[in-house]
Amino acid sequence: MKFHCNRQALVEAVSNVQRAVSTKSSLAALEGILIKANEDSVELCGYDLELGITTSVSADIQTPGNVVLSAKLFGDIVRRLPDDTVSISVDEKLVTNIVSGVAEFSIVGIPAEEYPDLPTVSGAENVLISSPVLKSMIRQTLFAVSDNDAKPIHTGTLFEIAGGFIRLVSVDGYRLAMRTEPLNLNNQPTDEIHFVVPGKTLGEVLKLLSDDDVQVTLAVGRRHIIFETNNYRVISRLLEGEFLDYKAAIPSAHATEARMQTRSFIDSVERVSLLITDRLKSPVRCIFAGDEVKISCVTSIGKANDEFSARVEGDEVEIGFNNRYLLDALRNAEGDEVRLQLNGPLSPMKVLPLEGDAFLFLVLPVRLKSTD
Repeated sequence: MKFHCNRQALVEAVSNVQRAVSTKSSLAALEGILIKANEDSVELCGYDLELGITTSVSADIQTPGNVVLSAKLFGDIVRRLPDDTVSISVDEKLVTNIVSGVAEFSIVGIPAEEYPDLPTVSGAENVLISSPVLKSMIRQTLFAVSDNDAKPIHTGTLFEIAGGFIRLVSVDGYRLAMRTEPLNLNNQPTDEIHFVVPGKTLGEVLKLLSDDDVQVTLAVGRRHIIFETNNYRVISRLLEGEFLDYKAAIPSAHATEARMQTRSFIDSVERVSLLITDRLKSPVRCIFAGDEVKISCVTSIGKANDEFSARVEGDEVEIGFNNRYLLDALRNAEGDEVRLQLNGPLSPMKVLPLEGDAFLFLVLPVRLKSTD
């Protein structure tokens, strides 16, 4: 195998593909990147048996072939090469020469035959969605994915596609994040489908999505899904199990509604949170009444009080929250203003956009002690 290509294009491809490579595996090939030189491009693949990322780089191919190279070593080498172009050649003993300018490396490769095949997705349902929309949907729901393996199904995000809409839902036992968007009638499956994508996969997809108005293809199979965007293919297993009945978890009524500047709420919570540490945990107490929201916090090192203006309608309510969960919801709310709906001190708070319900976050309250 022998080819020449642009170094920067190779660096970008290796950096992205490398994120799917297993860092520690009993199979040495899985700690490497599979490199295939075809007629006019070089394909790169990283795979850890659950998540795979593939892409291709334009190249001047002199001799087709394939090899597996250590992802960490190969990545470190190409990132530090001095010239704009790089030449890579592999001999029959898999000794790989990497040359750029005056720099030259020789490293030993692994036979491509030892690299496991990526899963195939047959009979897939295809869904098309614009890259900026999917990027926003993932960003607004990924924060609520569970990092606890007690319920593996909740370590992923539920995708629901039905009735001309696509909806993403994440839950972790303390909060819920939901985002809904209409689909182009030509870009949706005829049947209702739902599936759960691992949070790790969505984190990698998020990094590959651009703000350009390009289409992303979701090919959904029975056990796997493929995301195709910007010359990248991400293939992932789907999670199996019974996802939370999220509709039953969302309160249908509210006694209090408050509208405020999102930034004002965030700044106020951040100020009183200065007293909270991993060792000194305490809820943030919020009082919604009249035309303001009062925030306070008490820990063993002191107490803090703050307030900001808001438009509060309905019953006065005093409620406590975990500061991190509250901040996560507010920081992921799009728009300068946010609408909150509450139904007493023990019911989850709904965080909504000022108009409509494109997103909905639920934050469970923390029971307050009278001495807090």
